[in-house]
Amino acid sequence: MPSEKIPAEFGDGSIDLCFDTIKKGKQALVFVNAKRSAEKTAEELSKRIKPSEAKFFEIADSALKALSKPTKQCERLAFCLRKGIAFHHAGLAAKQRELIEDNFRAGIIKIICATPTLAFGLDLPAYRSIIKDLRRYGSHGYNWIPVLEYLQQAGRAGRPGYDKLGEAIVIAGSEAEKGAIYERYILGSPEDIHSKLAVEPVLRTYLLSLIAANFVRTKEQIMSFFERTFWAQQFEDMEKLEMIIDKMLRLLEEWEFISMDQGDFQDADEVGSGKIAATIMGKRVAELYIDPLTANFLINCLRNASDRHVKDLSFLHMVSHTLEMRPLLRVKAKETDKVQEFISLNHGYFLENEPSLYDPEYDEYFDSVKTAMMLNDWIDEKDEEYLLEEYNVRPGELRVKLDNSDWLMYSAEEMARILHFQKLIKDIRKARLRVQYGVKEELLPLLKLEQIGRMRARRLYNNKIKDVGDIKSTDLMKLIQILGEKTAMHVKKGSERSARGKEKRAD
Repeated sequence: MPSEKIPAEFGDGSIDLCFDTIKKGKQALVFVNAKRSAEKTAEELSKRIKPSEAKFFEIADSALKALSKPTKQCERLAFCLRKGIAFHHAGLAAKQRELIEDNFRAGIIKIICATPTLAFGLDLPAYRSIIKDLRRYGSHGYNWIPVLEYLQQAGRAGRPGYDKLGEAIVIAGSEAEKGAIYERYILGSPEDIHSKLAVEPVLRTYLLSLIAANFVRTKEQIMSFFERTFWAQQFEDMEKLEMIIDKMLRLLEEWEFISMDQGDFQDADEVGSGKIAATIMGKRVAELYIDPLTANFLINCLRNASDRHVKDLSFLHMVSHTLEMRPLLRVKAKETDKVQEFISLNHGYFLENEPSLYDPEYDEYFDSVKTAMMLNDWIDEKDEEYLLEEYNVRPGELRVKLDNSDWLMYSAEEMARILHFQKLIKDIRKARLRVQYGVKEELLPLLKLEQIGRMRARRLYNNKIKDVGDIKSTDLMKLIQILGEKTAMHVKKGSERSARGKEKRAD
């Protein structure tokens, strides 16, 4: 079990503690409250370390190559890695996070400066856990983090199989703060754990899944199942719990995801006598594992899209205004006019009505438009560096947004198929491809070839090579000049195979 210590000298002693850890031949994790703080702390530490061995330069080079075009964040990370130091947060590309974690486990990287996300689920050989920030800015200002979170961070030190002893060291800024930390975290008790079923999106999703899988077929069976859950044990008031489930069932029926008769409700004579079954749409929504509220929103947007002219932006904004895309990009005061102008220019393409300025959902709508603007810039071939500077979206965060967009568009495509909106299926599929590759529509024909992504496709297009047929007719030496020998040979063979396939189909 890790020991808890307070440095004798107050102030930010994290840098000195890191040097002491390295001197001991050990490794440490430094926990801070924000991505920017993680990067700054790692950079400050790296600046005080002399140039290192070749193996660190190899790791740094791999971090730079994680993206097709390195961003300033990649360059900062590479600078730190050359000194055997790293920062770690959700804004890094997945390859970069994996690179850091693997080399820390191998004992090559000595210090990782990280946000609290690293404290959950990863087993790393840290002798010390240096907790620099115990306060974090939230919806109610700058507050203490939960005791459970502190224990997670402290528990990263002295992992079984790596060390017999670990040190969890908290940084305090004054004698008064030292006392408050000791009282709250060293002597304090962890918070109670609460069931996630109490959260409506989770309950909606789980309830529909139970019905779609035929695990429950009546209201009586539903209540019997939930009575045995941790949620019910915590809730205790079964009458109120039943009212919540009734509300969820009514919503699922209203959205046409389930069918049932009114015998399933509390005010009926025979509670639990009626059968409950998922509709075709309800089963597909459950299989897609999206919140039924989101599914209903997507269906309404698709119905609006079926009788109007749409473009890719229509679907980008549709998926941006869902729970699954949170946290959305926040609109700053200085950006309000820019976002409003974008809405005015594209008003006819949005698949939902703009809420009133005084509507409680207005700010969220504005944020969803900014998120759609970012995605729109991505498919307009703006690179990761531009998005980082313009929207403060780091590559790792961008990847999460792109993956979620793809998943939601695929879900919309499946629902459009059930609704028999055949034309929309083609439109959504095109938007999905553009999001996957980050390209303008003109490059899509070139992406059918293996080893061709947004950068190579753009180089080909700029050289007047616009599709597979153009590649087949282009001289190999010209392709080598554009793509390099190995890729050009592969692409040339691929275009010939594609042409032969077309000929066979024509026969």
